[in-house]
Amino acid sequence: MKKHIPNSLTCLNLITGAIGCIAIIRGNSEWAIYFVLISAFFDFLDGFAARLLHVQSAIGKELDSLADVISFGLLPSLFVFAQLEQQLDQPYLPYVALLIGAFSAIRLAKFNTDDRQSDQFIGLPTPANALLLTSLPLLPSAIDLSGYPLLALALVTCYLLVAPLPMIALKFNDWSWKNNQLKYSLVILIVLLVAMLQLKALPFVIPAYVVLSIIGNFRPAKDV
Repeated sequence: MKKHIPNSLTCLNLITGAIGCIAIIRGNSEWAIYFVLISAFFDFLDGFAARLLHVQSAIGKELDSLADVISFGLLPSLFVFAQLEQQLDQPYLPYVALLIGAFSAIRLAKFNTDDRQSDQFIGLPTPANALLLTSLPLLPSAIDLSGYPLLALALVTCYLLVAPLPMIALKFNDWSWKNNQLKYSLVILIVLLVAMLQLKALPFVIPAYVVLSIIGNFRPAKDV
């Protein structure tokens, strides 16, 4: 029975992402961020449960990526498409948003076949990308990322998904500060941002994550 628990949680991730896609299609784009957050919660739980119960499997790994394509690939694609369709006069440019789903699928396929990503990520993780894009409406009104700036951001994130850029993974081989400075710095920064801004911290969390990861590339590998 316990071997089915992780895969059941993965399916909840997929179903939540699918409901989020339906919400966007029905014109409720503002709900997208909540479905991404819930999907990310299930995505965390399925891996945690698999390790805790010692029931990790090849099928679970593949199922996880299939669910992530929906929740963190298709969902943000539809979200950005809906935004661009409202903001641009060009009828075809919004379809560029579908590249987010395609590059997310490539990112996930690379993850499944790359043994370098056991203690770090190579490229922006798909949940982080989905959180960034769907949280943009939470930005202060003074920061306008709509229309062509949004289109440009979507293309930049497509590149980041598959870029050969080592990114921080919150996986700890030990708990020492010396070997995990950037990881602890990231956790502290996220806690501070959330404490100050609550949900509105989300659009700033992922850029901070990317910046700290880039800084980590100039430090010894043990500090990343």
